[in-house]
Amino acid sequence: MERMIILCMLFFCSSTGLTAAPHKIVTYKQLLKTINVLQTTVKDTDVELLHTPENPVDACIFMALTCFQHGALKLQPENSQVNSTFIQTLKTLKKFTFRSPGTCESSCESHEKKNPKVFLTSFANLVRKVIGADSCWVLFNILQTITAIFILHHF
Repeated sequence: MERMIILCMLFFCSSTGLTAAPHKIVTYKQLLKTINVLQTTVKDTDVELLHTPENPVDACIFMALTCFQHGALKLQPENSQVNSTFIQTLKTLKKFTFRSPGTCESSCESHEKKNPKVFLTSFANLVRKVIGADSCWVLFNILQTITAIFILHHF
C-alpha cells in the first residue's frame, strides 16, 4: 500500500512539474513562430544592417533577446502586399518581455551588424536555445522531486 501511495505521489509531482513551466516554453514557441513570419515578409536588400548578438554567454541571453526585439522594430516589409501582416507581426513581437536574472557587461551596439535575414536566423537560434534550457530545468526539477521522495520513504 505504501508503494502505491509513493507511486501516486511521483505521478502527481511529475505531472505538475511538466505543467508548471510550459507557459514560458509556449511563450517562447510563439515568439519563434513570430520570427518565422517575419523571415518570410522582411526586406533583405538595401536596408539598415542590425546589431546581431551571436552565442551570448548565459548571463547575457536576456540582454541579447532584448537587443533582437529592439532591432526587429527596425525591419522593413518586403513589399506593400505583406505590409499589414508585417505590422501585425511586429505588434506581436513588442508584447514579449524579457527579464534578466543577472547583469551583462556587453551592450547591443557591441555586436557585429548583419542583414535582416541573418539577424532573424540568429534571433530564432537564440530562442531555440532558451526553449531547450527551460525544458532541461523542468526535467531537472522533476528528478529532484522524485529523488527527495525516494530519500524520504527509504525505498
